[in-house]
Amino acid sequence: MQQGLMLLIQLVLEFAPVVAELVQNRNKSSLGLSKYEPIEAIPEILKVLNPANKKSGDVEDFEQARIFQQQLVADNHQTRLKIAAQERETALKLPEVNKILDSWPLRLYPSQILDHTNYGHTPLKIFIAPPQVDFDQFGARRDENIFQFELMLAEGLRDFLNKDYSLHSQLRPTELLAGAWDSKRFHSESSIKALFGMLKTEPSLILESENDGDYLNFRIAYWGLGQENYFYKTIARLPYREILEESAKRRALEWKKIRDELVALGEKLEEVNQLGKDNVINLEILEKVEKWHEKGIDISKLSLQYQVNRQDYEKLCQVLITYHCLVAGWVADIYHLVDRGVPPLLPELLPSLLSDTFDLQSVWVIASGYKQVYQALENERSYWIPELALELAQSLCHLSDAYGGKLRSWANEQLNYSVSTWLQLRQISPNDSPNPLQEMQSAVSVKDEEYVKKLREYFVAVGDTQSIADVDEILNRIANLKHQVTLQHILLSHTLTGHSEKVTSVAISPDCETLVSGCADKTIKVWNLKSGKLIRTLTEDLGKISSVAISPDGHYLAVGICQHPRSNVKVWNLNSDKLLHTLLGHQKPVNCIAISPDGQILASGSNKIKIWNLHKGDAYGGLCQRISTLWHSSAVNAAAISPDGTILASGSSDNKIRLWNPHTGDPLRTLNGHSGEVKSVIISPDGEILFSASADKTIKIWHLTTGKVLHTLTGHLEEVRSLAVSPDGEILFSGSVDKTIKIWHLQTGELLQTITEHSGAVNSIAISHDGQFLASASSDKTIKIWQIN
Repeated sequence: MQQGLMLLIQLVLEFAPVVAELVQNRNKSSLGLSKYEPIEAIPEILKVLNPANKKSGDVEDFEQARIFQQQLVADNHQTRLKIAAQERETALKLPEVNKILDSWPLRLYPSQILDHTNYGHTPLKIFIAPPQVDFDQFGARRDENIFQFELMLAEGLRDFLNKDYSLHSQLRPTELLAGAWDSKRFHSESSIKALFGMLKTEPSLILESENDGDYLNFRIAYWGLGQENYFYKTIARLPYREILEESAKRRALEWKKIRDELVALGEKLEEVNQLGKDNVINLEILEKVEKWHEKGIDISKLSLQYQVNRQDYEKLCQVLITYHCLVAGWVADIYHLVDRGVPPLLPELLPSLLSDTFDLQSVWVIASGYKQVYQALENERSYWIPELALELAQSLCHLSDAYGGKLRSWANEQLNYSVSTWLQLRQISPNDSPNPLQEMQSAVSVKDEEYVKKLREYFVAVGDTQSIADVDEILNRIANLKHQVTLQHILLSHTLTGHSEKVTSVAISPDCETLVSGCADKTIKVWNLKSGKLIRTLTEDLGKISSVAISPDGHYLAVGICQHPRSNVKVWNLNSDKLLHTLLGHQKPVNCIAISPDGQILASGSNKIKIWNLHKGDAYGGLCQRISTLWHSSAVNAAAISPDGTILASGSSDNKIRLWNPHTGDPLRTLNGHSGEVKSVIISPDGEILFSASADKTIKIWHLTTGKVLHTLTGHLEEVRSLAVSPDGEILFSGSVDKTIKIWHLQTGELLQTITEHSGAVNSIAISHDGQFLASASSDKTIKIWQIN
């Protein structure tokens, strides 16, 4: 297996600088991508990422910079995917396509390879161009048992990739197209050029081995997403004749032991030799060579013809399989690292791949190659480097358990690189203190908990007790920070019963005294929030209720009715129970309503959004003045108006969020990101953040001005139907079909608590203006009131 190690070393030495240069070129061209899709947050991102604007220990600025950097990388990646999709559509229409196909080396048509209908992340495509070895010179028999070289090579690589790099992997997908290469016709540069001309949109690796006398020239060709040219080079010459003959010699020596044991038992030598077949011939050659060598004869001038068989071919193929696995693993690691920041896996796999021998120096070359790529990524993804370097340190640490102490120092070097980068990102010089871990305490935040836990795992593995103690101090600091943001108590105050169907919506009055609930039983109930007592029930000509809202002054109650043909909005005087307005015009069920913070306008959503002036119209049931109608292509499930009244956000069953000017009806922006219907949207009290809940089981946090996703909260097991944010903007509450209410800390994204008191889907939640009470409405026909202390 030593050849496999040397190959990997050569690959790293040749390929790592190429990848580093590729990353640098990508960085230079990133801003140029805006011509395909404007990245509107770039000025803000650059401002935040400028070290001159950051203060040491300013966790909020650091977290904002980290989020913007991640978003910028994601935006660039998505733009490259869009560019690739455009180029893919035109690739087959090129006038020179027929000329390209004249030197096309694959058995698959380009259209078959360019089909992306079943892909999630863009996989790395891997092709095998196997060698055409003339086994006749070794006495191979052309019978039904002849060795199937190409099939065995493909099967060995497939087994390796399926475990950790399969097409269905969410982290490192690869697509092995075994058997696609027409190896009898094509090899070398012209074939690679033809492939790149048609498939430059498809990240690809070609593993090519070509017969060259007694050697196989092993070459790789590679290009990544958005790469302007391909890498193609011979990285090793494999002495395949020597491998075959060495295998034959080993078989002969093993046979000698068996022969001598049988003869010692009394078997006749002649009869035993008949069982030995080609081992007998090979042993005779070996014994002659040994005798000639003792006599000082130069045997290098002799042509010694060892007899090889299927076992020797399989041995050669196993060496080639190892070559292919090592290169495929390394390149797949680098592709997914550069593409999406996925940490490398190959260091963990080396012991199983190289079980016969393990060269420590080669591991160091591999680690150095990864670090070289990390350093190239520092400008683009500086906030990812600490985690990536720590992952590599952990991999090397695990290897050191089996392969000696030298790896320990190399693992420590990666660990130190990780910690020093972590400190530098927070404007702390690692040279200011002899103990960098102590310096971390002043800058650590709750977000760093996972990273610090991994640090501890590393120090436990290497038995560094002092560092374990230092890390425990950091974890204690994080625990104290978490305690400061954790809710002290949230207690169930009342369970309200009286509705006979699922309760669809709740709202709390601004004075925190009244709770209103709407239900599928066609009633509206008004409750005393603090005592839980029912005050009154409204039933006047109602259909099923979808939503209720109370105006900021507490005078008006607006109700959305979703039962056709009664689909309308009714407005009551909440204090006198007098019906003031019936707002007609919707042809589909009214799913949501929202009142602006200044109490002037009302928005109602069905398949359209209608904007009404809440204070103009016939006070005895006539129409309010309709300001505008906003057109949606599908059902509107949710709506919210910003505190300053300038933005209306609507969530739709087409998975999109649309932003509008509610006064003019002009569309402002469309937000894409959810993979399921948007069920709820709310805006933070400061008007800067938009929260959305979806049937895809996630909650997304958006920057309202730029439209960029800042964070995605996951944890619910079913669709999320309702959201509420605390008055200080620190805590988010979410209700779900999974019957739970989850409580999140917004600064850290941490899940603080899960409430499981409901026995049905939680359809609506509302928080009081003083932050003291939370109300939840459920399909279990109850409303629960929670007191927050």
